Amino acid sequence: MRGWWQEIADLVLPADCAGCGRPGGALCERCRGALCGSGARRVEPSPVPPGLPVVHAAVDYVDEARAVLLAHKERGALRLARPLGEALARAVRAACPGPGPGPEPGSGPDSEPGAGSRRRAGAGSDRVSGVRAGTGSGACDGARPGYGSGARPRGGPLLLVPVPSARRAVGARGHDPARRIALAAAGVLRGGGRPARVPAVLRQRRRVSDQSGLDARQRRANVTGALGTVPGGGRLLAAGPVVLVDDLMTTGASLAEAARAVTAAGGLVVGAAVVAAPLMRINRN
Repeated sequence: MRGWWQEIADLVLPADCAGCGRPGGALCERCRGALCGSGARRVEPSPVPPGLPVVHAAVDYVDEARAVLLAHKERGALRLARPLGEALARAVRAACPGPGPGPEPGSGPDSEPGAGSRRRAGAGSDRVSGVRAGTGSGACDGARPGYGSGARPRGGPLLLVPVPSARRAVGARGHDPARRIALAAAGVLRGGGRPARVPAVLRQRRRVSDQSGLDARQRRANVTGALGTVPGGGRLLAAGPVVLVDDLMTTGASLAEAARAVTAAGGLVVGAAVVAAPLMRINRN
């Protein structure tokens, strides 16, 4: 019910920009441009949780991008799903290039990972999304061992499989942010000539604790074995290659657990894509 009221309110009430707070609409052109970033890039947390597929992020989790994600996720600014979906679609294309628009600039094997972030960093340090950047483009045959590495991706549409939110979180927020953004991203991909679906295939098998305040090891322990597939999930996953999607990656524990659950059900995970990943300063002295 809350989700319906929020959608109606979004249509009839004036809104300030979710990124900068200026009046004039839910998202101003400057903040919309911030979601475009400098091109999706491969990101990698440190330490890397076992089973994490290659991950691409559209933007850094800073400033306007962070504000927009939080407004959509926690404050129910549902109109932001479309621009966030456009950002996620760019990360998906980088994770699994195919028909339609090609991989994002800066995401290919000859690109320098994290270049867009480093341009904003001060002298003597680099800022890199997700701590470390990888060396490949994360194409459909570029997943880590056990997640599609060396395998020919099956035909059919690209399956965007969101990491599911806890049922209580969905109830409190009135919507499932990752799924809503994934649906918007699939629409963008289809509009560009790339068949894509968002199957509701993953579910939580047990209750997990709130991840905020937990370190990487604690997060892995918290989510390990927590996800499973719905009845008939294997049939849904057989329709095409899978790209796991989420709004944000921090430690990568949730994406690694999602990859385990999808693979256990017979799905072919070819990569993962997120709207944003956090920055970390690396001292090169």
